[in-house]
Amino acid sequence: MALFCRMHRIVRLQLTANLVSGLSGQPTRQINQSIALFSVAPKSILQIDQSMALLSPHKVKRSANVRHSSGKREIKRFYKNVTISQQDGQFEINLDRKRLKTPMGKILRLPTEGLALAVATEWDRQEGVLEQSSMYLTNLSNAATDKPVPQSPAERASDILEFLETDTVRFRVEEPAHLVQLQALAWDPVVKWVQDRHQVEITWTDSIVAPPVAGETREKIGRYLTSYDSWSLIGLQAIVEGLKSVILALAVVDRHLSVETAVALSRLEEEYQIAQWGNVEWAHDITALHLRASVAASVLFIHLNTEVSSTNRKSAPKS
Repeated sequence: MALFCRMHRIVRLQLTANLVSGLSGQPTRQINQSIALFSVAPKSILQIDQSMALLSPHKVKRSANVRHSSGKREIKRFYKNVTISQQDGQFEINLDRKRLKTPMGKILRLPTEGLALAVATEWDRQEGVLEQSSMYLTNLSNAATDKPVPQSPAERASDILEFLETDTVRFRVEEPAHLVQLQALAWDPVVKWVQDRHQVEITWTDSIVAPPVAGETREKIGRYLTSYDSWSLIGLQAIVEGLKSVILALAVVDRHLSVETAVALSRLEEEYQIAQWGNVEWAHDITALHLRASVAASVLFIHLNTEVSSTNRKSAPKS
Protein backbone atom coordinates (compact mmCIF):
# COMPACT_ATOMS: atom_id res chain seq x y z
CA MET A 1 0.00 0.00 0.00
CA ALA A 2 2.83 2.41 0.85
CA LEU A 3 4.42 1.69 -2.53
CA PHE A 4 1.10 2.27 -4.29
CA CYS A 5 0.59 5.63 -2.53
CA ARG A 6 4.13 6.68 -3.39
CA MET A 7 3.66 5.76 -7.05
CA HIS A 8 0.31 7.57 -7.09
CA ARG A 9 1.98 10.77 -5.85
CA ILE A 10 4.75 10.45 -8.41
CA VAL A 11 2.18 10.11 -11.19
CA ARG A 12 0.32 13.24 -9.98
CA LEU A 13 3.55 15.21 -9.80
CA GLN A 14 4.41 14.11 -13.34
CA LEU A 15 0.93 15.09 -14.58
CA THR A 16 1.32 18.52 -13.00
CA ALA A 17 4.75 18.93 -14.58
CA ASN A 18 3.38 17.89 -17.98
CA LEU A 19 0.57 20.44 -17.68
CA VAL A 20 2.97 23.27 -16.90
CA SER A 21 5.33 22.14 -19.64
CA GLY A 22 2.50 22.23 -22.15
CA LEU A 23 1.40 25.70 -21.07
CA SER A 24 4.89 27.13 -21.39
CA GLY A 25 4.70 26.63 -25.17
CA GLN A 26 1.78 27.34 -27.47
CA PRO A 27 -1.53 28.02 -25.64
CA THR A 28 -4.10 25.24 -25.64
CA ARG A 29 -6.71 25.86 -28.35
CA GLN A 30 -8.31 22.45 -28.87
CA ILE A 31 -11.84 22.53 -27.54
CA ASN A 32 -12.96 19.56 -25.50
CA GLN A 33 -14.90 17.05 -27.63
CA SER A 34 -17.82 17.14 -25.22
CA ILE A 35 -18.48 20.82 -25.98
CA ALA A 36 -17.61 21.00 -29.71
CA LEU A 37 -21.18 21.60 -30.88
CA PHE A 38 -22.17 24.52 -33.04
CA SER A 39 -24.36 22.82 -35.64
CA VAL A 40 -26.19 20.22 -33.57
CA ALA A 41 -27.57 16.93 -34.87
CA PRO A 42 -29.25 14.28 -32.70
CA LYS A 43 -26.40 11.82 -33.30
CA SER A 44 -23.70 14.23 -32.20
CA ILE A 45 -25.79 15.23 -29.18
CA LEU A 46 -26.05 11.57 -28.21
CA GLN A 47 -22.31 11.04 -28.55
CA ILE A 48 -21.59 14.04 -26.37
CA ASP A 49 -24.19 13.04 -23.82
CA GLN A 50 -22.67 9.56 -23.66
CA SER A 51 -19.22 11.00 -23.06
CA MET A 52 -20.58 13.13 -20.24
CA ALA A 53 -22.40 10.10 -18.83
CA LEU A 54 -19.02 8.47 -18.23
CA LEU A 55 -18.40 11.13 -15.63
CA SER A 56 -21.62 10.38 -13.76
CA PRO A 57 -21.93 7.80 -10.96
CA HIS A 58 -22.82 4.30 -12.09
CA LYS A 59 -26.55 3.80 -12.30
CA VAL A 60 -28.13 1.08 -10.20
CA LYS A 61 -31.72 0.05 -10.77
CA ARG A 62 -33.54 0.45 -7.49
CA SER A 63 -37.09 0.30 -6.25
CA ALA A 64 -39.10 3.52 -6.26
CA ASN A 65 -39.72 2.90 -2.56
CA VAL A 66 -36.00 3.26 -1.74
CA ARG A 67 -35.08 6.69 -0.41
CA HIS A 68 -31.93 8.75 -0.74
CA SER A 69 -29.91 9.52 2.37
CA SER A 70 -31.40 13.02 2.07
CA GLY A 71 -34.85 11.52 2.62
CA LYS A 72 -36.14 12.39 -0.86
CA ARG A 73 -38.00 9.70 -2.77
CA GLU A 74 -36.30 8.49 -5.91
CA ILE A 75 -38.27 8.88 -9.12
CA LYS A 76 -38.40 6.02 -11.58
CA ARG A 77 -38.62 6.73 -15.31
CA PHE A 78 -42.34 7.28 -15.89
CA TYR A 79 -42.34 7.96 -19.65
CA LYS A 80 -41.56 6.01 -22.82
CA ASN A 81 -40.88 8.64 -25.47
CA VAL A 82 -39.16 12.03 -25.49
CA THR A 83 -40.05 14.44 -28.28
CA ILE A 84 -39.58 18.12 -29.10
CA SER A 85 -42.17 20.63 -30.28
CA GLN A 86 -41.90 24.26 -31.29
CA GLN A 87 -44.31 27.01 -30.39
CA ASP A 88 -43.98 30.79 -30.73
CA GLY A 89 -40.31 30.49 -31.65
CA GLN A 90 -39.40 28.44 -28.57
CA PHE A 91 -38.94 24.71 -28.03
CA GLU A 92 -40.60 22.42 -25.51
CA ILE A 93 -39.72 18.92 -24.31
CA ASN A 94 -42.54 16.38 -24.26
CA LEU A 95 -42.41 13.29 -22.06
CA ASP A 96 -44.95 11.17 -23.88
CA ARG A 97 -47.82 13.70 -24.20
CA LYS A 98 -46.92 15.84 -21.18
CA ARG A 99 -44.81 18.96 -21.43
CA LEU A 100 -41.70 19.07 -19.25
CA LYS A 101 -41.96 21.55 -16.38
CA THR A 102 -39.40 23.17 -14.09
CA PRO A 103 -39.24 22.58 -10.31
CA MET A 104 -41.31 25.78 -9.94
CA GLY A 105 -44.04 24.32 -12.13
CA LYS A 106 -43.34 26.44 -15.23
CA ILE A 107 -43.35 24.88 -18.69
CA LEU A 108 -39.73 24.60 -19.79
CA ARG A 109 -39.35 26.65 -22.96
CA LEU A 110 -35.93 26.60 -24.60
CA PRO A 111 -34.63 29.30 -26.94
CA THR A 112 -32.86 27.12 -29.54
CA GLU A 113 -33.31 23.78 -31.26
CA GLY A 114 -29.83 22.60 -30.31
CA LEU A 115 -30.42 23.15 -26.60
CA ALA A 116 -33.79 21.41 -26.86
CA LEU A 117 -32.15 18.38 -28.52
CA ALA A 118 -29.51 18.26 -25.80
CA VAL A 119 -32.04 18.49 -22.95
CA ALA A 120 -34.26 15.89 -24.64
CA THR A 121 -31.27 13.55 -24.90
CA GLU A 122 -30.57 13.90 -21.19
CA TRP A 123 -34.11 12.72 -20.45
CA ASP A 124 -34.06 10.02 -23.11
CA ARG A 125 -30.90 8.37 -21.75
CA GLN A 126 -32.33 7.96 -18.25
CA GLU A 127 -32.89 4.34 -17.25
CA GLY A 128 -34.63 3.02 -14.17
CA VAL A 129 -34.28 5.73 -11.54
CA LEU A 130 -33.90 9.30 -12.81
CA GLU A 131 -30.41 10.64 -12.10
CA GLN A 132 -31.33 14.31 -12.00
CA SER A 133 -27.88 15.38 -10.82
CA SER A 134 -26.44 14.12 -14.13
CA MET A 135 -28.78 16.28 -16.21
CA TYR A 136 -26.57 19.36 -16.23
CA LEU A 137 -28.23 21.10 -19.19
CA THR A 138 -31.70 20.54 -17.77
CA ASN A 139 -30.62 21.99 -14.44
CA LEU A 140 -29.11 25.07 -16.09
CA SER A 141 -32.28 25.56 -18.15
CA ASN A 142 -34.39 25.26 -15.01
CA ALA A 143 -32.21 27.84 -13.28
CA ALA A 144 -32.61 30.25 -16.20
CA THR A 145 -36.39 29.78 -16.18
CA ASP A 146 -37.05 29.77 -12.43
CA LYS A 147 -35.00 32.83 -11.47
CA PRO A 148 -37.24 34.46 -8.81
CA VAL A 149 -36.22 37.98 -9.85
CA PRO A 150 -35.67 38.53 -13.60
CA GLN A 151 -32.26 40.04 -14.33
CA SER A 152 -31.04 41.93 -17.35
CA PRO A 153 -27.73 40.88 -18.98
CA ALA A 154 -26.12 43.96 -17.37
CA GLU A 155 -27.26 42.88 -13.90
CA ARG A 156 -26.04 39.31 -14.38
CA ALA A 157 -22.74 40.57 -15.78
CA SER A 158 -22.34 42.71 -12.67
CA ASP A 159 -22.87 39.65 -10.46
CA ILE A 160 -20.20 37.74 -12.40
CA LEU A 161 -17.74 40.63 -12.14
CA GLU A 162 -17.91 40.42 -8.34
CA PHE A 163 -15.98 37.15 -8.58
CA LEU A 164 -13.06 38.91 -10.25
CA GLU A 165 -11.93 40.43 -6.95
CA THR A 166 -11.39 36.99 -5.38
CA ASP A 167 -10.33 35.20 -8.57
CA THR A 168 -8.26 32.08 -7.83
CA VAL A 169 -5.62 33.05 -10.40
CA ARG A 170 -5.05 36.41 -8.69
CA PHE A 171 -3.99 34.84 -5.37
CA ARG A 172 -0.53 33.27 -5.26
CA VAL A 173 1.43 31.52 -2.51
CA GLU A 174 4.69 32.76 -1.02
CA GLU A 175 6.05 29.25 -0.51
CA PRO A 176 7.05 26.53 -1.24
CA ALA A 177 9.24 27.71 -4.08
CA HIS A 178 8.18 24.85 -6.37
CA LEU A 179 4.48 25.77 -6.10
CA VAL A 180 5.31 29.45 -6.62
CA GLN A 181 7.03 28.47 -9.86
CA LEU A 182 4.15 26.22 -10.92
CA GLN A 183 1.59 28.97 -10.42
CA ALA A 184 3.66 31.46 -12.41
CA LEU A 185 4.25 29.04 -15.30
CA ALA A 186 0.65 27.83 -15.39
CA TRP A 187 -1.36 30.98 -14.66
CA ASP A 188 0.71 33.85 -16.10
CA PRO A 189 0.12 32.89 -19.78
CA VAL A 190 -3.65 32.80 -19.21
CA VAL A 191 -3.61 36.16 -17.42
CA LYS A 192 -1.60 37.65 -20.27
CA TRP A 193 -4.04 36.24 -22.84
CA VAL A 194 -7.01 37.84 -21.03
CA GLN A 195 -5.14 41.13 -20.74
CA ASP A 196 -4.31 41.17 -24.46
CA ARG A 197 -7.72 39.88 -25.54
CA HIS A 198 -9.70 42.48 -23.58
CA GLN A 199 -7.07 45.24 -23.33
CA VAL A 200 -7.21 45.27 -19.52
CA GLU A 201 -4.81 45.18 -16.60
CA ILE A 202 -5.01 42.31 -14.11
CA THR A 203 -2.90 42.29 -10.95
CA TRP A 204 -2.24 39.50 -8.47
CA THR A 205 -1.06 39.21 -4.88
CA ASP A 206 0.66 36.78 -2.50
CA SER A 207 -1.16 38.20 0.53
CA ILE A 208 -4.65 37.48 1.87
CA VAL A 209 -5.85 40.96 0.92
CA ALA A 210 -7.63 41.05 -2.43
CA PRO A 211 -5.86 43.32 -4.93
CA PRO A 212 -8.06 46.08 -6.39
CA VAL A 213 -9.69 45.72 -9.79
CA ALA A 214 -9.23 48.78 -11.99
CA GLY A 215 -12.43 50.53 -13.02
CA GLU A 216 -11.45 50.31 -16.70
CA THR A 217 -10.88 46.55 -16.37
CA ARG A 218 -14.28 46.08 -14.80
CA GLU A 219 -15.93 48.21 -17.49
CA LYS A 220 -14.32 46.42 -20.45
CA ILE A 221 -14.94 42.90 -19.17
CA GLY A 222 -18.46 43.92 -18.20
CA ARG A 223 -19.09 45.18 -21.72
CA TYR A 224 -17.89 41.84 -23.11
CA LEU A 225 -20.14 39.89 -20.75
CA THR A 226 -23.22 41.86 -21.76
CA SER A 227 -22.68 40.74 -25.36
CA TYR A 228 -24.17 37.43 -24.16
CA ASP A 229 -27.89 36.94 -23.58
CA SER A 230 -29.33 36.26 -20.12
CA TRP A 231 -29.47 32.49 -20.58
CA SER A 232 -25.87 32.27 -21.74
CA LEU A 233 -24.80 34.30 -18.71
CA ILE A 234 -26.39 31.65 -16.47
CA GLY A 235 -23.98 29.14 -17.99
CA LEU A 236 -21.04 31.53 -17.74
CA GLN A 237 -21.74 32.21 -14.08
CA ALA A 238 -21.85 28.46 -13.44
CA ILE A 239 -18.38 28.14 -14.98
CA VAL A 240 -17.05 31.02 -12.89
CA GLU A 241 -18.45 29.51 -9.70
CA GLY A 242 -17.09 26.06 -10.56
CA LEU A 243 -13.59 27.23 -11.49
CA LYS A 244 -13.65 30.03 -8.89
CA SER A 245 -12.18 32.22 -11.60
CA VAL A 246 -13.49 34.77 -14.08
CA ILE A 247 -10.13 34.68 -15.86
CA LEU A 248 -10.22 30.93 -16.51
CA ALA A 249 -13.92 31.12 -17.44
CA LEU A 250 -13.24 33.75 -20.11
CA ALA A 251 -10.42 31.62 -21.54
CA VAL A 252 -12.46 28.42 -21.72
CA VAL A 253 -15.57 30.07 -23.18
CA ASP A 254 -13.44 31.67 -25.91
CA ARG A 255 -11.82 28.25 -26.52
CA HIS A 256 -8.35 29.45 -25.59
CA LEU A 257 -8.26 26.65 -23.00
CA SER A 258 -9.85 23.21 -23.13
CA VAL A 259 -12.21 22.22 -20.33
CA GLU A 260 -9.67 19.74 -18.94
CA THR A 261 -6.91 22.36 -18.82
CA ALA A 262 -9.14 25.00 -17.23
CA VAL A 263 -10.24 22.57 -14.51
CA ALA A 264 -6.64 21.49 -13.90
CA LEU A 265 -5.51 25.11 -13.58
CA SER A 266 -8.32 25.89 -11.13
CA ARG A 267 -7.20 22.94 -8.99
CA LEU A 268 -3.47 23.56 -9.31
CA GLU A 269 -2.73 24.11 -5.63
CA GLU A 270 -5.04 21.28 -4.57
CA GLU A 271 -3.41 18.85 -7.00
CA TYR A 272 0.01 19.93 -5.78
CA GLN A 273 -0.99 19.19 -2.16
CA ILE A 274 -2.47 15.83 -3.16
CA ALA A 275 0.76 14.95 -4.96
CA GLN A 276 2.69 15.78 -1.79
CA TRP A 277 0.45 14.25 0.86
CA GLY A 278 -1.90 11.86 -0.92
CA ASN A 279 -5.68 12.06 -1.33
CA VAL A 280 -8.86 10.68 0.15
CA GLU A 281 -9.57 7.56 -1.88
CA TRP A 282 -11.97 8.34 -4.74
CA ALA A 283 -13.24 11.58 -3.17
CA HIS A 284 -10.84 14.01 -4.88
CA ASP A 285 -11.10 12.24 -8.24
CA ILE A 286 -14.91 12.23 -8.18
CA THR A 287 -14.92 15.94 -7.33
CA ALA A 288 -12.60 16.69 -10.25
CA LEU A 289 -14.66 14.60 -12.70
CA HIS A 290 -17.90 16.21 -11.58
CA LEU A 291 -16.37 19.66 -12.03
CA ARG A 292 -15.13 18.75 -15.50
CA ALA A 293 -18.57 17.50 -16.54
CA SER A 294 -20.27 20.56 -15.06
CA VAL A 295 -17.95 23.03 -16.80
CA ALA A 296 -18.20 21.15 -20.12
CA ALA A 297 -21.99 21.21 -19.90
CA SER A 298 -22.00 24.92 -19.05
CA VAL A 299 -19.81 25.77 -22.05
CA LEU A 300 -22.07 23.66 -24.24
CA PHE A 301 -25.08 25.45 -22.75
CA ILE A 302 -23.62 28.82 -23.79
CA HIS A 303 -22.87 27.75 -27.35
CA LEU A 304 -26.26 26.07 -27.80
CA ASN A 305 -28.00 29.26 -26.69
CA THR A 306 -26.36 31.23 -29.47
CA GLU A 307 -27.04 28.94 -32.42
CA VAL A 308 -29.63 29.55 -35.13
CA SER A 309 -32.75 27.44 -34.86
CA SER A 310 -34.06 25.52 -37.85
CA THR A 311 -36.77 23.20 -36.55
CA ASN A 312 -40.06 23.26 -38.40
CA ARG A 313 -42.98 24.64 -36.43
CA LYS A 314 -45.14 21.96 -34.80
CA SER A 315 -48.19 22.01 -32.62
CA ALA A 316 -47.48 21.47 -28.92
CA PRO A 317 -49.52 19.11 -26.74
CA LYS A 318 -51.64 20.53 -23.95
CA SER A 319 -50.18 20.47 -20.46
